[in-house]
Amino acid sequence: MFLEQGVKPGNFFWKYLLGSVIIITASFIGQIPFSIAVLYKSYKEHSVFPTDNDSALKMFEPNLTLFLVMLSFVFAFAGIYFVVKYMHHQTLLSITTSRKKVDWNRIFFSFLLWTIFSVISFFILYFQSPEKFVWNFKLVPFLILVVVGTILIPIQTSTEEYVFRGYLLQGFANLARNRWFPLMMTSLIFGSMHILNPEVTKMGYIIMIYYIGTGLFLGIITLMDDGMELALGFHAANNLIGALLVTSDWSVFQTHSIFKDMSNPSAGADVILPVVIVYPILLFIFSKKYNWTNWKEKLTGKIEIKNDEITEFLNLN
Repeated sequence: MFLEQGVKPGNFFWKYLLGSVIIITASFIGQIPFSIAVLYKSYKEHSVFPTDNDSALKMFEPNLTLFLVMLSFVFAFAGIYFVVKYMHHQTLLSITTSRKKVDWNRIFFSFLLWTIFSVISFFILYFQSPEKFVWNFKLVPFLILVVVGTILIPIQTSTEEYVFRGYLLQGFANLARNRWFPLMMTSLIFGSMHILNPEVTKMGYIIMIYYIGTGLFLGIITLMDDGMELALGFHAANNLIGALLVTSDWSVFQTHSIFKDMSNPSAGADVILPVVIVYPILLFIFSKKYNWTNWKEKLTGKIEIKNDEITEFLNLN
């Protein structure tokens, strides 16, 4: 079972707290190139050093900004690998899936399913209100975006999944020895991490329903499927297709996407709809394809440490 792979006598919760600090520190180190670039440009142009993220992100050409920002996730992923291997004495596979190897078919199925849904949903909105969108396509910048995005955005989304649906999900399981508490905590923390996004400022805190709901959805499919593969595919499709298809002046990243949303953002049915309708439909599709059963036990049941694991831990110490 997926959670049990990390629930061991020696995996004290303080290790996860310390490991999280190391991962965050690695991420900060990865932000140094961006900070240096901002400092250099401010000095060269004799401009004021930006005091907020939104201003800093708009200082450079969008593809360069995307590249510099995504570097922090490369360092964070290295931090994950380090703490999992040397602090918890686990393999990366053990926080990825309960299967003997990563099921790439699951990743690709989830990626394709959400890509199709995202594209169809966008064009429904587009044909309903075409005046809200403008053609933003420029061949060369878009091709660069495809290359940079295809390489780095999956690293970004995978890093987030390894932190929340892998590392911390098992970490809170060690603390609570049940399934519902890790699911709730990782969902709340995942949603809270988006609270500084420009979308929250524009739409209000109601959009947190979407972010927390998305975290809950990703946690559910991870627990039900005993692995992160479906979450990895979904998250990668969500961010990559979004970056390639449509951008706006009020989103976290402005990209050389095909379309640009010119409307004023407002939180309405588009915030609630995915959580209460779309995600349940996806859960139904996944459950039928992968024969999920025993939902209550997998999402709320208790976790027990096996006697042989306790004996092994005592013998090592």
